[in-house]
Amino acid sequence: MKRPDAEFNLQQFLARFGIFIYTGDPEGDALLIEDEIKELRQAGLIDEEEFLQAIVAVRKRYRT
Repeated sequence: MKRPDAEFNLQQFLARFGIFIYTGDPEGDALLIEDEIKELRQAGLIDEEEFLQAIVAVRKRYRT
């Protein structure tokens, strides 16, 4: 288990799966990234802890 205060590196996480998203629309990027993270979880490629860390990181980074 990672330390709760450790910063989750969203870009590094996405790159690990070959996911690179940049549309120029931050809100659209956030939606696409969340969809990709959900698909990774459904496919069993990430566990629940990593899923939650990634979703929280997206929402922190792209909050309006």
